[in-house]
Amino acid sequence: MPAPYDIRAGGDVKNKKQSMADLKLRRLNELNSRLKEDLERPRIKVSEASMSLIQYCQTTKDFMVPSLWGQVDKREDPYAPQQPNPCCSVM
Repeated sequence: MPAPYDIRAGGDVKNKKQSMADLKLRRLNELNSRLKEDLERPRIKVSEASMSLIQYCQTTKDFMVPSLWGQVDKREDPYAPQQPNPCCSVM
């Protein structure tokens, strides 16, 4: 008489658990390396960054704010509509 229950090979479950563990380990290692890269990134203090930004804004003309910098000559304004060349063009 055959056995009422078959014994399954447990190797497949073991391999699946091992592959999941390997996947988790790989993800943790990737996360760890990204965090290390973040730690190595050069940092500056907020006060230094804000002073640098203020200095840039005070020394760089912004053509979109004429109330602060005054009217801009059309030749200097990169946002002014370009007028077609009044000279003749060869076709």
